[in-house]
Amino acid sequence: MGEASWLEDADPAETGGSQADEFEAELREVVVGAEQHAQRLDKALAELVPEFSRSYLQQLLLQGCVRLNGREVQKPASRVKAGDRIAVEMRPTQQSQAFRPEQWPLDVVYEDEHILVIHKPAGLVVHPAPGNWSGTLLNALLGRDAQAMQVPRAGIVHRLDKDTSGLMVVARSRSAMDALVRMIAAREVSRQYVALGWGGWTGAAHRSVHAPIGRDPRNRLRMAVVDLAQHPGKEARTDFDLIDANEEVCLVRCTLHTGRTHQIRVHMASIRHPLVADVLYGGAMAGPMHRQALHAFRLAFVHPVTGAPLEFHAPLPEDMTQALDFWGLRYNRP
Repeated sequence: MGEASWLEDADPAETGGSQADEFEAELREVVVGAEQHAQRLDKALAELVPEFSRSYLQQLLLQGCVRLNGREVQKPASRVKAGDRIAVEMRPTQQSQAFRPEQWPLDVVYEDEHILVIHKPAGLVVHPAPGNWSGTLLNALLGRDAQAMQVPRAGIVHRLDKDTSGLMVVARSRSAMDALVRMIAAREVSRQYVALGWGGWTGAAHRSVHAPIGRDPRNRLRMAVVDLAQHPGKEARTDFDLIDANEEVCLVRCTLHTGRTHQIRVHMASIRHPLVADVLYGGAMAGPMHRQALHAFRLAFVHPVTGAPLEFHAPLPEDMTQALDFWGLRYNRP
C-alpha cells in the first residue's frame, strides 16, 4: 500500500530459487498446421498447446525445452512451416510454481471471516515476481488459510515495497475483495506513513506535493516526477507534516491521496529530502538504517462487509526507533 501502488508491482527482486526440479516433465508433441504456417514459434505453440500461456511457453523455449524437427531451438521469433514437428518438454517453471502454499507465521493485527490486517516486516516481498517466486506474503497467505486459494491474488488488494514495513489489509472473501478494491479506487481507505528523510526541514510544517509520477526516462528501474506533456505518468499527491527535525534529518508524517509506485520515496526525493538509506532515490545509508526509512503506521477504513469503522496502528520497527535515537529525534505517534 502507499508508496507502492495499489495492484501494481513494486521493487525489482534480488534473490530467489526454483522448485521446478522436484517435478517430472511431460513430453508433448504437436504438428504445425496450415493455419500456423510462417508464424513465430511462440505464437504457433500458444495455438497448438492452448492450455498453457504464451509467457509460460516462452519460458520453456528459453530453458531449452523445445525441439523443432528434432533440433533444440530457443528463439521465440523462429518461424515455423506447415508440417513441422514440435516437441515440448512441459517442465514446471519458477513462475508456474509461484502460487504455492508455504507455512510460516504472519503478524496478524486483526482478523475476521472477511478480512485480515497484517503488520508486514521490512524485507518481505508481497507478491511473486522475477527473482522472488517463493517466500512471499502471497505464499504465506495460501499456507495459512485454505480459502485464500479461492480469492484472486490470495486477497491482496495493495502492496508495500519489499523494504517498507507496516500495515496492510487483505481480503478473505471475494465480496470483501471487490468492496475493498472499490473503496481504494474511491480513496476511502486512509493510509499514513512515517518517513525519515535527509536534510533539515525548512519552511512550513505542512507541505502538500502535487507532482505526477511515471517511469524515469533515464533509468527504467526508477520512478520519477515527470512532465505529462512529454512522458507517460499519473497524477500523484502526498501531504507531508513535520514531526521533528535537526540539521541532518527530518521525521515526517506522510498522507497519501493517490497510490503510485514508490510515491512517497519519489516525492520526498523531489523536495530534496530523500529517505535515509533509500539508495535508489539518492538517500545514503547511515546509522542503523539499511533499508529505506519508511513505515506504514496507520490504516483506517470502513469494514467492507459490516460497515463498522476500523482503525489500526503499528509501532515503529526497531531499526527506525534506533535511527531516531541515533539522531536524537522524538516520535510521538501522530
